Amino acid sequence: MLVKGRKIAGRGEEMTAHYAFGPLEDDTIIKHRLLTRTTTTRGEPPLKKLQKKFISFALEIDKDADNYNDCERLYKAFLQEMTTFELPLLKSKAVIDANLREKENFNELQGEIQRQILQTQSDIEDLKKQLEESKIERQHKEECEAIRKLVAMQPARSETQKLITDLEKEIALLEAESTAASRTLELRKKQFALLLHVVDELQNNIEEEQKSLAEEQRIAMEEQKISLEDINGGSEAMTVD
Repeated sequence: MLVKGRKIAGRGEEMTAHYAFGPLEDDTIIKHRLLTRTTTTRGEPPLKKLQKKFISFALEIDKDADNYNDCERLYKAFLQEMTTFELPLLKSKAVIDANLREKENFNELQGEIQRQILQTQSDIEDLKKQLEESKIERQHKEECEAIRKLVAMQPARSETQKLITDLEKEIALLEAESTAASRTLELRKKQFALLLHVVDELQNNIEEEQKSLAEEQRIAMEEQKISLEDINGGSEAMTVD
């Protein structure tokens, strides 16, 4: 007998069923009940009833008495019981065949679902790659748009060319001024060098003149001194006389 035990679950828990037999034993019991047609507990099992009909018919045949009518009656009862027993078997066979076909269809459907799952996974990977490529393309477009905005903010090419021309003229003018300034500076350097040379010569001349004047003064003083000495010597001579 299949015994079930049930555990009362608390709130938020699922109700769990515990069985006394394993799945394999359950399959054996179900097959036995299908074969013996003992799926219900009410009344006598069909196979046992069929067995009794057969035994009654066999025992009646083994009798030596003139019991043709009884044998025919028991034979018909046995055939009727066999027909009654066979119909559920045919029905069970039809159910089994239908289940087998359903199982094949299920297996085919499962295979198709598995193929669809693999295809979906492949499509997801492709979509991921496309998404990454789209992100990169969008980033490039955003960068190009930013560059386009920067270019749009710049003045027109004609204005830029005019500005370049004006700058080139200004640069040429500045270069000319720089060349003139360089020449002027070089001339001033030469003039300053000449001035320094003249000043140096003047200074040398002044020093020479100062030396000559000092020498002349020294000579004059010496001559004056000699003259004084001569005068003093003549006076002394006159006094002695």
